[in-house]
Amino acid sequence: MMSERRGAGGGPSRFWERARNEPGLGRNLVVIAVLVALGSAVGGYFLSNQRFNPPWENKYSVYATFDEAPAISPGNGQEVRIAGVSVGDIRSSSVSQDGKAVLELRIDHNHAVYDNAAVVLRPKSPLNEMYIELDPGSPPADELGEGERLPLANTRRPIQVDEVLAHLDDNTRSALTTLLSESDVALANAPKTLPRGLDELNGVLGDLRPVAEQLNQRRGTLAELVTALSDISDAVGRDDQRLVRLADSLQRTLGTVAERGRPLDESLAQLPGLSRQLRSATTEVSGLAGELDPALDSVKAASDGLPKSLSRFRESVGELDGFLDDARPVLAKARPVVADLRPAVADLNHALGDLSPIAQRLDPVTSGLLPYLNDLGAYVNNTNSVLSMTDANRGILRGQVNVSPQSLPLPSLGGAPTPR
Repeated sequence: MMSERRGAGGGPSRFWERARNEPGLGRNLVVIAVLVALGSAVGGYFLSNQRFNPPWENKYSVYATFDEAPAISPGNGQEVRIAGVSVGDIRSSSVSQDGKAVLELRIDHNHAVYDNAAVVLRPKSPLNEMYIELDPGSPPADELGEGERLPLANTRRPIQVDEVLAHLDDNTRSALTTLLSESDVALANAPKTLPRGLDELNGVLGDLRPVAEQLNQRRGTLAELVTALSDISDAVGRDDQRLVRLADSLQRTLGTVAERGRPLDESLAQLPGLSRQLRSATTEVSGLAGELDPALDSVKAASDGLPKSLSRFRESVGELDGFLDDARPVLAKARPVVADLRPAVADLNHALGDLSPIAQRLDPVTSGLLPYLNDLGAYVNNTNSVLSMTDANRGILRGQVNVSPQSLPLPSLGGAPTPR
């Protein structure tokens, strides 16, 4: 009983003991383990160099509808690219009920595809090895989910050479065949003639280099011009009603001009005379401008001195203001006096008219009295009065002097000159 329990509990040790005791069993086990390891390595190598799609990959499928899908081989690694970067592959292909090709595109889960996406089937090489160029689109379009399909309007396929040749007529095909034959002959003699042609082509390209540089410099301007024209055409295309109204207005304008053709011709005939008058007026204006220059210089000089004059005038006005303030009481008091003198002035005006002849005769009288003024002054100074016989010191003998027109040397009065 104890031996049976010991044997049951020692399974692995009993297995290894049996493997050692049985001839060749250990060697076979080692060979099998080596073969399994080698098979796993070879299988891993082949899987790494083949398109292996593990079930745990983080991708999702969208479908694209094409009119035709030539040279498509699903499951063989034909890529799906976004901006030239591989983001998936073509997994399967099928035919829809309306006879269109439907391709399954398996795309990485971190790349969203919208329903305004564009799918283009392109050849990778001249052997028609194809790939998908995908423009994923952008919001506000809706994002595609697992299994959704893009319609035919969102896809394009490449044009095959046989499709082009199928549209050519017999003469064109014959000419194309002749061209290929002549090209074959030309390429057969290429080692002899091609170097010289290449040398000449090099010279031509050297001559064309400045032109290419100028065109390259103008590329930006041309791009801006094309963009502006595109914006203009887009704006015009979106506003049909205004364009129609503009065309109608232009037609009416041209019709009106056609109806007024004769007055317009007469107006145009008057333009030469008008231009001559304008030229003459321009000449006169030029002369006037030449005359205005000295006047402007004088005005400028006067304007330079004007601030000083205004300052002095301001001071004079200030002084005059003060004088008027001081004279205001005097004028107030003189106003009654002037009112009282106004009648006397009127009478004095009449008297002055009578005195005017006498005043004319006073000039010779004044000139005759002028030599006696000194003696008369001394006489008045030394006497108390004209009639007094004494002065401040003692009595003096006085005399009277009679002055008459006959005693004065006044020839104009008719008297003889009297000695002094």
